[in-house]
Amino acid sequence: MIDSILFAGKFAGEMTNFSDAHSFFPVPSPTPAQIEAGFRFGSVGTHSSRTLMLSELRSVLDHTAGGSDRAAYKNSVVEENCLGKPTASTRRLSFQRLSELYSLDPQVTLFRLLRRLWAMDTGSQPQLAILVALARDPLLRCSAPVVLNLKVGEEFSRTDAEGALRTGTEGRLNDSILAKVVRNCASSWAQAGHLHGRTFKHRQQIKPHFVSVTMALAVGFTAGIRGESLFSSPWMRVLDADPATARNLALEAKRAGLIDLRISDKIVDLQLERLGPGFASSLK
Repeated sequence: MIDSILFAGKFAGEMTNFSDAHSFFPVPSPTPAQIEAGFRFGSVGTHSSRTLMLSELRSVLDHTAGGSDRAAYKNSVVEENCLGKPTASTRRLSFQRLSELYSLDPQVTLFRLLRRLWAMDTGSQPQLAILVALARDPLLRCSAPVVLNLKVGEEFSRTDAEGALRTGTEGRLNDSILAKVVRNCASSWAQAGHLHGRTFKHRQQIKPHFVSVTMALAVGFTAGIRGESLFSSPWMRVLDADPATARNLALEAKRAGLIDLRISDKIVDLQLERLGPGFASSLK
């Protein structure tokens, strides 16, 4: 188990200790509601063979009209070859891997919300992608504490990441696969903006936006988090947002008409009905 480390250095505000991938969920998981919303669990994941696939996701969403069904997304990738893949088999495989990470199905709550928020702020797109990928890939979740507990400028440790993944998968991955998963996870965190560098990657701070904070609130709610804890959850930590910053950006999301929010002392009244089906509940 990797020791928890508090954010320090250039990170503002107080951050919650983050011990392991289980910290993403306040209750034993999976639950039927989490599965229905699009979360995935277990000891396998897309990062055994691919990374965040951010550029591919952008291409698919740019090519496919909002409101399309899953068949239209598949048609964009497999038939229309919006990713520019050389063979039919690689096109089908790309669609499969993107589906594993993001579902590409508007019937799935997490993807429906991703699609809703995607065009609102280009700078938030890597943050939206990493939040959904973390919800859907247990291997990437295992790597999260290793990255998020680093101080700004600190080097990403492959050894620590291998240890976290070995623990998280209960030793089910051999050394060769484990090393590949670590490389893929490091690449994904770099695509999301948390790491930079080629041979040696170092932690850098990302800047959250009210659009990505909206996603973190919704994903945290779907994971079972309630009330004030939504502003300090591991999902919010993914955005490098301390609780005060998260509250302020949540108020911006309210002004943008994405959510309804009232904060009084320690009482948080958050309503997510504006985000659509799957969020018709009041959180207090």
